[in-house]
Amino acid sequence: MATVTTINFSSVFLPSQPVVTSRRCFFKTSSLPSFKRGFVAKVRASSTTFVETKPSETIVVENDVSPNKTILSCPICYKPVTWIGDSFLSVGSIASTSLQCNTCKKTYRGKEAYFDLTAASGAKDYGESMPLSTEVFRTPLVSFLYERGWRQNFIWGGFPGPEKEFELMKDYLKPVLGGNIIDASCGSGMFSRLFAKSGLFSLVVALDYSENMLQQCYDFIKKEESFPEENYVLVRADISRLPFASSSVDAVHAGAAIHCWPSPSTAVAEISRVLRPGGVFVASTFILDGPYNFIPFLRLYRQSMMQISGTYLFLAERELEDLCKACGLVGFTCIRNGRFVMFTASKPK
Repeated sequence: MATVTTINFSSVFLPSQPVVTSRRCFFKTSSLPSFKRGFVAKVRASSTTFVETKPSETIVVENDVSPNKTILSCPICYKPVTWIGDSFLSVGSIASTSLQCNTCKKTYRGKEAYFDLTAASGAKDYGESMPLSTEVFRTPLVSFLYERGWRQNFIWGGFPGPEKEFELMKDYLKPVLGGNIIDASCGSGMFSRLFAKSGLFSLVVALDYSENMLQQCYDFIKKEESFPEENYVLVRADISRLPFASSSVDAVHAGAAIHCWPSPSTAVAEISRVLRPGGVFVASTFILDGPYNFIPFLRLYRQSMMQISGTYLFLAERELEDLCKACGLVGFTCIRNGRFVMFTASKPK
């Protein structure tokens, strides 16, 4: 049975709460350097060594590769990518870095603010649109307003506000503190920036399908003083085809997002795929109550109409639990306040 807790936000958040220190996660990387031969060497790394063997040949030795880079993969074949550019992840290094798939040889070039790791990245004539519930967040106006009034209105649905939500999710994330975290459907980076500034994770990936949301996140970062840009990266990707290696991610967070996803089951299945054993999924959304929750015919009708119209798909609590279980996640637990629900589940160890 799921564990449900009803909370009173006016009394549970105290500034004097103790800080909990959890174990750190260590990454396994190969100790063997990689070799590349070519007429011109364009790979830059802090410990790169050049050894001239012939006038027309150069060997490039990459000895210092950030272990955080190993989680990124090609969204087409899910195979690892080779980094061409700076040796460490940071917001500032994206524009000068490219990623190349070792299998299909596709190259993904960094833009000013983010890596575009969608399957259609680089296409000139082909474009792909999403349902209205997704496309609306790609518009410049909504992206600009998201942290300037849009998200604040969620308080009427029971959302306690970003800072209190952050405190709630930290309890769920205790088992994986020190590891990496993906802020899926991050919007303008409200929570991913909090993750980065908290220092609780070794890598924070702010991921969204909206180019304008990622640009807003980038603009917010550049306006902040002393923002910890190292090991923080922005990625454009489809939630239903995540560009991460299987079993490589310690935690995935999705704040007020699942009701916007075209196919929640496909998205949660992808999240389950990329989570390592023991990895944690934490999400918040608006809960569905009323007759739809008890009458199967009305529930199916409601889901069909929402999917056809491209509007938000709100789920009931038991549907969220069943969805996580169907996608291989266990230990479903949730906290509710009005229509607000925050839930968590984990990958079996």
